[in-house]
Amino acid sequence: MTIPRPGPLNLITDVAGLAVGNIDDAKLKSGVTVLVCEEPAVAGVQVLGGAPGTRETDLLEPHNAVERVNALVLSGGSAFGLDAASGVQAALREVGAGFAVRGHRVPIVPAAILFDLPNGGDKDWGLYPPYRELGYAAATTAGRDFAIGSAGAGAGALTAGLKGGLGSASTVLDNGVTVGALVAVNATGSVTVGRSAHFWAAPFEAGDEFGGLGLPAPLPADAAEVIVKFREALRAGANTTIGIVATDAALDKAAAKRLAIAAHDGFARAIWPAHTPVDGDLVFSLATGRKAVPLDLETAIDLYAAAGATMARAIARGVFAASAADGDTMPVWRERRAAAAG
Repeated sequence: MTIPRPGPLNLITDVAGLAVGNIDDAKLKSGVTVLVCEEPAVAGVQVLGGAPGTRETDLLEPHNAVERVNALVLSGGSAFGLDAASGVQAALREVGAGFAVRGHRVPIVPAAILFDLPNGGDKDWGLYPPYRELGYAAATTAGRDFAIGSAGAGAGALTAGLKGGLGSASTVLDNGVTVGALVAVNATGSVTVGRSAHFWAAPFEAGDEFGGLGLPAPLPADAAEVIVKFREALRAGANTTIGIVATDAALDKAAAKRLAIAAHDGFARAIWPAHTPVDGDLVFSLATGRKAVPLDLETAIDLYAAAGATMARAIARGVFAASAADGDTMPVWRERRAAAAG
């Protein structure tokens, strides 16, 4: 693999057979993102954060029976957001999708959540949280093109010193295989070098997809400083970066898990620090198998390298695209960039 070559949309949906739906609520400052598979896809997962919030992740381990999923959910709302998967299941059941079991269809919908409760939004939702309905709405509006930044699961995301967001990117390898990433960035760490506007992911940037600033030269004095969100009130479960890496290559469950592991390299390249005890960092992986390209050792290395690089780009793009809104508790990247330039 040489210089990153994005697909036509530079979104995870450049992997054929995938659709993404976003739904968010400005008053709530939270939302849901759903990835729907046109056909069930081989899936895997890797959790490296110390405080994950998940549903149906055990079944994705290579030694367990169910190989394919119908959809994946990324949601805000902390543990309340796990309800979103039930709404997605309802939408898929309506169209007859799901795992066939003794005359019944059970949609397989693993999910992960991020903690966006204290972000200035109104979380006084009454008896039941709204995430089931948000999940249903996101699933029924899924398509190839979708918004990034302050949208879907990234609507209320925060990082160390900046608003987070929903990011996506894609890479087309020399052999024609496509790799895509989708991520909701709500990390305890920082996506920029020190307090500058330069993204840690800069070496992997394709063109100027997140500003084209490159790395600062020389590096600022605070480049290695551990800058974290809410240091005065750190606690487990208060952060999380949750993502999906997908490819049209044909992989089995073990190789899909390896793809998820490799995509975590993108977290480490784009966020400092990552995988902390208070993050729930998780990557789902999908393989649609639509590209009949044999993977020898050399091309497999390229595939896994692309997983990390594409995820790093998606993380930076999510923060880069975030937009300001009333009641925000943190600035957006463009405000930091303007201050640095002014």
